[in-house]
Amino acid sequence: MTNAELDKKANEVRQGIITAVHSAKSGHPGGSLSAADIITYLYFQEMNIDPQNPKMADRDRFVLSKGHVAPALYSVLAHRGYFPVEDLCTLRHTGSYLQGHPDMKHIPGVDMSSGSLGQGLSCAVGMAQAGKLDHKDYRVFALCGDGEIQEGQIWEACMWAGAHHLNNLVVIVDNNNLQIDGTVEEVCSPYPLDQKFEAFNFHVIVIDGNNFEEIRKAFDEAKTVTDQPVAIIAKTTKGKGVSFMEHQAGWHGKAPNDAQYEQAMDELRKAGEALCQK
Repeated sequence: MTNAELDKKANEVRQGIITAVHSAKSGHPGGSLSAADIITYLYFQEMNIDPQNPKMADRDRFVLSKGHVAPALYSVLAHRGYFPVEDLCTLRHTGSYLQGHPDMKHIPGVDMSSGSLGQGLSCAVGMAQAGKLDHKDYRVFALCGDGEIQEGQIWEACMWAGAHHLNNLVVIVDNNNLQIDGTVEEVCSPYPLDQKFEAFNFHVIVIDGNNFEEIRKAFDEAKTVTDQPVAIIAKTTKGKGVSFMEHQAGWHGKAPNDAQYEQAMDELRKAGEALCQK
């Protein structure tokens, strides 16, 4: 897909996020919107996957380590053809397979159940190590939050990945600089991120994570790295695409009311129309 096509698809994904969270009357829109471009690129451009065969043995794996932004993953999976887009309206409803956090047992396309922050990356490292031991060519991608990486288990996983030269692992940090209690610096600063990952023997790439040109270059560069795991520090905007949610920690974990939903969807539809005219 071209970058313009990816922009249009990410806009559709964002509409799905807002629709799902509004329908659920709960959820995490801010981080879902900031990560939408990265996850869209992975599923529509980067990863070797087949929606008709979700358990394909040689598929690339994706682990949403910051599992609370499940609305972003679900919207991408739906638009990629893993299940009906209409099912996004059942998010968090009683009896729905679309739970508040990803569930690998019930949701097509989900490779690892996640939600307890800090644990997903360890699972991704295990998958990558298993690929090496089994002499498989698949790659493993893990998306972490910048608040999540305050967890010590993240750095234990990084130490293992770097020490074992897992060049089939790509860790992406959604660096929107906001978590539930405020800015990352105010809560517990993990900065400088690039130097920390480099200290654990990662090849580090820093990008604008809401810009498909930079996203594409980063993943192309990651494929050239032969002896290290890769960390992509994606600087993003929390709430990206919805004016009143952008840069607001308060939208970390609450749903829009009816009026806010209409405003958000109107903004996204207009943005989509503008993209179609380019």
